[in-house]
Amino acid sequence: MFRNAKEDDAEQILPTLFQIFDEMELDVFKEVGNDEMAKVIKEGFSLPEYRYGLDHILVNEIHDKIAAIAISYSEEEEDEIDVPLLKIMRKHGIKQDSLFPDKEAWPGEWYLDSFAVAPEFQNQGIGTRALKGFIDLIRNSGEKVLSLNVDVDNAPAKHVYDKVGFQKVGQLYIGSHLYDHMQFDLTREAANQAI
Repeated sequence: MFRNAKEDDAEQILPTLFQIFDEMELDVFKEVGNDEMAKVIKEGFSLPEYRYGLDHILVNEIHDKIAAIAISYSEEEEDEIDVPLLKIMRKHGIKQDSLFPDKEAWPGEWYLDSFAVAPEFQNQGIGTRALKGFIDLIRNSGEKVLSLNVDVDNAPAKHVYDKVGFQKVGQLYIGSHLYDHMQFDLTREAANQAI
C-alpha cells in the first residue's frame, strides 16, 4: 500500500529514482555528475509543488523498506512543476532552465512521471502489484485518465504496463530517447469492475 513520502525516506528514494535518471541519459546528469545531482534533487524534496517534492511522491513499503516509488501530478501542473528547483540548481552552479524541457503529459491526464521498484525488490511481482495499487488510488481520487511514458527500448517495463491495462496512444521524445505514451482509462476499468 502506498503512503505519502516523508523526509526520512529521502535516502531510500534517491537510489530508486536514479535508476530512471540513469536510463534517461540526461545531459545535465552527465555534465554535473550523479553525486551533485543527488544533492540537488534531495534539497528539492522539501519544495512544495516541485516535480520531485515530497507532496508528489508516494512510497510502497515492505518490511520497513521502500520497495517502490510513484511520482505523479496533473497535466495542468506540468508547465510550472520544475520552477521551484531553479533556485537550488543556481546555488549549485547549474545554469539550465529545467531538468526536463520536453512536455510529457497530454491535456486531461493524471501523469505518472516516475514509477520504479528498488533493486532488491525487482523480479518478484512487486512492481505489478504496486502499480495496480497506484491505479486504484488514482481512480479513487476521481481522475479519469492516467498516463505514463515508457522508453521504446524498455521491454520489461512496457510488458508490466501492458499487463495491467495501459494502452499505447502515441509517441514522443524526452531528451534524446523515444517513448511510447500510454494511457489507462480509469472510468472504463471502474465500469468493468462494477459488472
